[in-house]
Amino acid sequence: MTLSPDFTPLAGLAGGALIGLASAALLLANGRIAGVSGIVGGSLRAAPGDLGWRLAFLVGLPLGAAALHALQPADHGFAITSRLGVLVLGGLLVGFGTQLGSGCTSGHGVCGLARGSRRSLAATATFMLTAAVTVFVVRHVLGGL
Repeated sequence: MTLSPDFTPLAGLAGGALIGLASAALLLANGRIAGVSGIVGGSLRAAPGDLGWRLAFLVGLPLGAAALHALQPADHGFAITSRLGVLVLGGLLVGFGTQLGSGCTSGHGVCGLARGSRRSLAATATFMLTAAVTVFVVRHVLGGL
């Protein structure tokens, strides 16, 4: 078996460790779960004094990516290639799914699984199965959008 030159297990391990540390830090510092959909939703209807940390978290997501790109400008292996309509539809479906599942992959998949939540295990398994079926249908049934 030949490994792809794009196979970067150390970068993946470092990224996963940083996500875990950031999630643990938010839980320890604020008692909050680092679920992005919950943080976004909560920022739209934040209680007094609750908006600051939410906005800092959300602004930090693209700033972290921008900082990595500034430090290491090489291509990081992905490109957005779909049409705008497909991207908008996908975003709306993800938003609907996070409401339906009472959380997203970061809340259930990272934080919930780490806490041993059976509900999060079921939600994460559902996310992953749905993603696999969606990729199969889009690539092999619809011919790639």
